Amino acid sequence: MSIYSERNLGEFVLPLALKFGEHEISNRRMKLLEAVHHTGSISGAAKAIGMTYKAAWDAIDAINNRAAKAVVVSQHGGAGGGGAVLSEYGEELIAAFGKLEAMQQELTKLFERHQIEHLTHDLRSVLMKTSARNTFSGTIKSLTKGAVNSEVVLGLHGDDEITAIITNGSVENMELAVGKPAFAMIKASFIIVSPERMNSSARNQLCGVVERVTDGSVNAEVVIKLAGGNLVTAIITEGSTQSLGLKAGDKACAIIKASHVIIGVDN
Repeated sequence: MSIYSERNLGEFVLPLALKFGEHEISNRRMKLLEAVHHTGSISGAAKAIGMTYKAAWDAIDAINNRAAKAVVVSQHGGAGGGGAVLSEYGEELIAAFGKLEAMQQELTKLFERHQIEHLTHDLRSVLMKTSARNTFSGTIKSLTKGAVNSEVVLGLHGDDEITAIITNGSVENMELAVGKPAFAMIKASFIIVSPERMNSSARNQLCGVVERVTDGSVNAEVVIKLAGGNLVTAIITEGSTQSLGLKAGDKACAIIKASHVIIGVDN
C-alpha cells in the first residue's frame, strides 16, 4: 500500500519510509530518535538499534542541523557517554512517525494532508542522505546577482548565516528567492579550523565552541557548536589538531570559502 500526496509532499510505502520519486529514504534515523527517547543516551540508543556510537553521533548531528528546530539535546559527562533527551519538537516528530506506523493500513490522503503535512518537510530533511558531512537547513536572506555568478546568503538557526557563490543558471533552475527555504551543504574536508577569526578571503567564518574532537590515525574530526545550535564538522590533520591544542569547550571558528558551499532546495 502507498499513499501519494497530490501536493508532491512525498509517498509513504510499506515498510514505512518516506519516498520522493524513485528514491526511498530509510527510516533508520527515526528509529534512532525513538531509541534516544527510550534509553536517554546516545550510546544506549546506538546499541539498541545496532549502530556504532560514532555513527549515532553523526546521525544526531545531521538531524539537528537539518530540522527546523533542535531535535536532540545532549548532556555531557554522564555514564556511558553522557545523556541525551528529545526536545519537544523531537517528540512531535517521532510521535508523527509512530502514528504513521500504527495506522499504515488506514492511512488516507485526507489524513496525510491534514495531520502530517506540516512535518513532512522536516521528516524529509532528517531522513535524507548526502555525502556532505555538513547539511544545514535555513531561509534565503539575500540574493545578489552578478554577470556570471550570484551570492546567496542563507540564514540558519539563531543569527548564524552561510554565504555561497553559485552560477546564475543554478539560481534560475532552483528558482531561488529571498524567503525561500534551502539547504547549504559543505564537505568536512573543505573547512579550515582556527581558534579565532582570521584575516582571510573566505566569506564564511562560523564561530562557536568545540563540541568534541575525535582523533584518528591520520586525521581528526572536530565538531563546533555555533551560537544558534548548528553543528559544523571539520576534518583536519592530526598535526593540526595537536598544534591548535583543541579540546571540548574551547572557542573555535570554521572557515569556509563561499565557493565550497553547495545550495539545494526541495523539489
